[in-house]
Amino acid sequence: MMRVWFLLIFALLIVGCSSKQTREYKLKHDVDPGGQFDVSGVPPVQPKWEPLSRQGNASSYVVRGQRYSVLSSDAVYNEQGVSSWYGLKFHGELTSNGEIYDMYSFSAAHKTLPLPSYVRVTNLDSQEALVVRVNDRGPFHSDRIIDLSYAAAIKLGFKDKGTARVRVERLILPQPTNISGQRLGIPISPSGSVTEGPSATLSPTPDRLAPFVQVAAYSNSRNAEAMRKKVADVVGSLPVFVGESLKAGAPVYRVRVGPLKSPEEAERALKALKKHDVGRPQVITRSVRAPNS
Repeated sequence: MMRVWFLLIFALLIVGCSSKQTREYKLKHDVDPGGQFDVSGVPPVQPKWEPLSRQGNASSYVVRGQRYSVLSSDAVYNEQGVSSWYGLKFHGELTSNGEIYDMYSFSAAHKTLPLPSYVRVTNLDSQEALVVRVNDRGPFHSDRIIDLSYAAAIKLGFKDKGTARVRVERLILPQPTNISGQRLGIPISPSGSVTEGPSATLSPTPDRLAPFVQVAAYSNSRNAEAMRKKVADVVGSLPVFVGESLKAGAPVYRVRVGPLKSPEEAERALKALKKHDVGRPQVITRSVRAPNS
């Protein structure tokens, strides 16, 4: 019996997310949240044209010494391979394009697809198919082509097994135009950062703007984690995380509180942190994915 439990735990640890670019997280290993989650209530993904995210779309990036080239916005993608899934360790953390990972939605991580992208994933053993939205990078294992969210893995029937043989087909959607036939979207210039897009468009009406409180930024992940714990002691039940990005090729670890429900909640967190002289807090606003869009 002990051997069976050991093998089950070991399988859960090695499957999951396959290391989202060596970040610091609340949990050391990825795990199943436990219990029974009913995916029948998860709203299906409705594919729509979206501008490229300002983060996560560099022409290329390097993880573990391996360079990955991001596909163009109009690239056709149809590939078969192995899918894994990622769960509790990454739930509530920032994805590669700056959104918040929700393991209870239908999303995915991919090494080279533009962010965001929509793909149809088919379990080749059961022929069950599901459309997911790609907003993260990974899995960084040579034998896997996509990392699905916890909910998506349940829907496709391989959550307990851990991996599945799948076909991934990208859905390319036309950019909307106005009455005169002009394409909608506001161009933005490249930032030069590895996590920023080379040439993208910014939607004039993002899904949802959420306030965060940025407390500190470090080049050392251990210092960031120590600050995260200190911040959590001050703000109580509010979410606190360490987000990683690259600046001039070097990692930067930012300690943030959020996403917060309102500017008033952000101001309260800001005042509490200032009162306890924790970091250099400031309120920032970021676009996050609306849960039912």
